[in-house]
Amino acid sequence: MRHCLALILLLSLPLHAAQLTLNLGGAERQWSTAQLLAHPQARDIRIDGDVSYKKTMHYRAVPMVALLEGVAPGDHLQAVALDGFAAELPAAPLLGNGPARAWLAIEDPAHPWPALSKGKGSAGPFYLVWTQPQAGRISPEQWPFQLATIRRLAPVASRFPALLPDPQLREDDPVNLGFAVFQKNCLACHRLNGAGDAQFGPDLNLPFNPTEYFQPAFLRRYIRNPQSLRQWPQARMPGFAETVISDAELDQLLGYLAHMASRKRSGVEVP
Repeated sequence: MRHCLALILLLSLPLHAAQLTLNLGGAERQWSTAQLLAHPQARDIRIDGDVSYKKTMHYRAVPMVALLEGVAPGDHLQAVALDGFAAELPAAPLLGNGPARAWLAIEDPAHPWPALSKGKGSAGPFYLVWTQPQAGRISPEQWPFQLATIRRLAPVASRFPALLPDPQLREDDPVNLGFAVFQKNCLACHRLNGAGDAQFGPDLNLPFNPTEYFQPAFLRRYIRNPQSLRQWPQARMPGFAETVISDAELDQLLGYLAHMASRKRSGVEVP
C-alpha cells in the first residue's frame, strides 16, 4: 500500500518538477525536465512505430550517450520506472551512434504527450526510445517509459545467482543461451526464484514455472501474442514477434525456463 501511495504522489507531481536520477558510479546526478530540454545536444526526433504508443511519435530528446559520462561499452545499466519496471541494459547499444540509436525523450510541460491508454498517464516524464531499433534487434523491454532512475550495476549473473542454470553446462549450451534471452526480454518485469529487481509481473518459477502448467504450444502462443490466449484489456505483457525473439531464441528461452523448473529456490514450499 505504501508503494502504491508513493507512486500516486510521484505521478501527480507537475511535469516541471520531474527529475531523472543517474547513479553511474561516483557522485549521483539529477537532471530536471528543464535542464534536459535545454541540453546542448537536445533535438527533435521522429520515432516510427513507437513501442508504447503504437504509432509515429515526435519527441524532444537527448542522445543517451551524452548522459552516460564515464560509462564503458562493457558496463551494465539498469533503467527503473516509477511503477517498478526494471530494464536490464547492456551499455554498448546505449553508447552506439547508429544505426540503432538510443535517446532519452523528455516530456515538455507545455506540450504534454498523450495518455498511453484511457485512464492512464503518458509515457513521460522521461522515456528511452530508439531510432532504427530493428538494426540492433532492440527488444520492447528496452523501451522503458516513466523513467525515474538509471544506474550502473554489476551484471545480472553476479547480482542474482538464483537465476543461474547448472554451472556444469557449457557456455554455449542452449539453456545458457536461453538465460541471455530471459535477461533481455523477461527480467524487466519478472523475477525468478525470487531473484531480480522488477516489481511488475509475477515470479516465473515460484511456486510454479509456466512450463509446468502451460501446454508447450499454448505457452509459445502466449509469448507471441498474450491477448490471443487471454483477452484482458488491462493486460500489460507485450507480445514478442519473431523480429524480437526468433523461433530459435524462443526454443532457448523455453529450454531455460524448463531447466529452472528443476532448480527452484531451496526452502520454498509448494502448496
